[in-house]
Amino acid sequence: MRSSNPVFSRRGFSRDTGYAGFNAPPKAGGPAADPYAGTNPYAQGAAQAATQAPPQYTPQTRPMTMDDVVARTAMTLGTVIAGATVGWLFLTDNLGFALGAGLVAMVLGLVQSFKRKPSPALILSYAVLEGLFLGALSGFINDLPKMNGAPMQAVLGTMAVFVTMLIAYKTRIVRVTARFTRFVMIAAMGFVLLSLVNCLFMVFGGGDGLGFRSGGMGILFGLVGVVLGALFLALDFKQVEDGVAYGAPREESWLAAFGLTLTLVWIYLEMLRLISILRD
Repeated sequence: MRSSNPVFSRRGFSRDTGYAGFNAPPKAGGPAADPYAGTNPYAQGAAQAATQAPPQYTPQTRPMTMDDVVARTAMTLGTVIAGATVGWLFLTDNLGFALGAGLVAMVLGLVQSFKRKPSPALILSYAVLEGLFLGALSGFINDLPKMNGAPMQAVLGTMAVFVTMLIAYKTRIVRVTARFTRFVMIAAMGFVLLSLVNCLFMVFGGGDGLGFRSGGMGILFGLVGVVLGALFLALDFKQVEDGVAYGAPREESWLAAFGLTLTLVWIYLEMLRLISILRD
């Protein structure tokens, strides 16, 4: 049985065959018996050696465990929090630099997303820059009238979404199937496309663009964004579960941590925007 998760199926994980087809059982059949085995004292040993199964591949690293995923995720999120603290304290009045850090973080995230192997240095660099951007943006919003405490509410809301989805996934209220994955990916692409179109209208047309950032439409759009982030958490949980079950190499725990961090950042930003609209 192959993984339904697109990341692990691309890497060749299979419950039956292990990682990339290694550790598979030997194929049936073998060389024909030697007709001279009864008279040649060396033929019997040679025939036995020929019919023996070839040595199985032994992975160079041990398989990924849940502890590995937890440790890497804690490291990545801790780096984001450290960067956010610096951004909150020193970059609130310099949003230009913070936006630049956010753009570079987005580029690094895209590079890692298209790489076949996880790069810890790339992932941690993304976490630092993303943290600087989030900290500066959160500090700026917190200083606005009627917005004091909004970032903390967004953090609590993000934690609530994470715990809720984890419980729903573990109790199988939410089941990640191939159809579920296709639906989430299509919905996410539509959401991102509408966001980009709205930004273009805001830049070239002025005002609030298509109205996705304020009023009733903004609230609805924000709720959709939070729900999509929650559904992506289910995909992340499935990725971790598949990786542990299919014997993924230990380095893949960095990829799982990266996916969880991306999703939590998404949910936090949507939560912060939604709370800002409700408070305004």
